[in-house]
Amino acid sequence: MRLSTKGRYAVTAMLDLALHEGKGPVTLADISINQGISLSYLEQLFAALRGKQLVRGVRGPGGGYYLAKTAAEISIADIICAVDEWVEFTRCGGREDCRDGERCLTHTLWDHLSDEIYNFLNGISLADLVARGLEKHAQLLAEEKPAKSKATKRR
Repeated sequence: MRLSTKGRYAVTAMLDLALHEGKGPVTLADISINQGISLSYLEQLFAALRGKQLVRGVRGPGGGYYLAKTAAEISIADIICAVDEWVEFTRCGGREDCRDGERCLTHTLWDHLSDEIYNFLNGISLADLVARGLEKHAQLLAEEKPAKSKATKRR
């Protein structure tokens, strides 16, 4: 199973918006530069995200996009599903006609795995990702301080 570029980029772009939550709209050009995603690809993704009411656009000078809900209300599963992307492990796409029109022996296994992944991603919000990122950043800073203070003591 692989999550496609479409799903990965949609999550990355939405995380960029979440990091700027409350600071005004963010342009797709800024997200493109910040995240290394092509502008035309972002335009396609944001059309889908706007259609699912996860983002809102503001036109004109100073315009751009912002989250249509709080970061805590948007799950990673919401984003992936919004861009018509889903990870399905059954060969039949859940239709139960995997083996010559009949349900295969392992259908239930792969169907449950798909459900578990959906539930996992549905349980993580954009706010959770922001918090994890800030936590990781704080840890890195804390690890750097002792190393810098040891280096200055040696001099």
